[in-house]
Amino acid sequence: MQHMRTSGPGDEVVALDVRAVSHSYGQKRALNDVSFSIAPATFTVLLGLNGAGKTTLFSLISHLYDTRHGSIRIFSHDIRRASGEALRRVGIVFQARTLDLDLSVYQNLSYHASLHGIGGREARQRIAALLETVDMQGRQHDKARSLSGGQMRRIEIARALLHRPSLLLLDEATVGLDIESRASILATIRKLVQAEGIGVLWATHLIDEVEDADHVVILRRGDLVASG
Repeated sequence: MQHMRTSGPGDEVVALDVRAVSHSYGQKRALNDVSFSIAPATFTVLLGLNGAGKTTLFSLISHLYDTRHGSIRIFSHDIRRASGEALRRVGIVFQARTLDLDLSVYQNLSYHASLHGIGGREARQRIAALLETVDMQGRQHDKARSLSGGQMRRIEIARALLHRPSLLLLDEATVGLDIESRASILATIRKLVQAEGIGVLWATHLIDEVEDADHVVILRRGDLVASG
């Protein structure tokens, strides 16, 4: 495992800096004073059982929930004070499937590109390149509902990369997939870290998805129990 990177005066910018973050649902504490940071071009595993707080943390990082206790910075941009600047650097793959099943692969990607102001030739080129990256070339005209779970996940990864983010968040991206699909998707993401210098936060409850070189953050019932 790699040693934990922290930010401070004079330090290099980190991809994600989570500081003293807590969150509750009513009287139930979901996160308790969680702090860690990850460097650019690093594969970081957020490891924990269901209910550990992983999805809550993702919701805070993606600004679906407001960060009321603590701070979250993405490439130095505070998620509360400058959410637009922060989130422009982020691609997100949520645990729940989010493709429009009645649209084709290309239509799903093209629509998402337009939301980021990417259109015309540029959109077509990016879509073609990303379909090749996720090994889904030739499937652009298929309806999303015709795809397997692993294929849908690949398209969601391509979609998250359309605007060329510097930080990619994936919440239980391999849940429900067979062993071969899990391994293939993991390999694709690890290649992106090496080839594109993308920082990755990969949330999982599966310890066999961790490799020795990974930076690992472990949550248990909302508490940070290890980071390194």
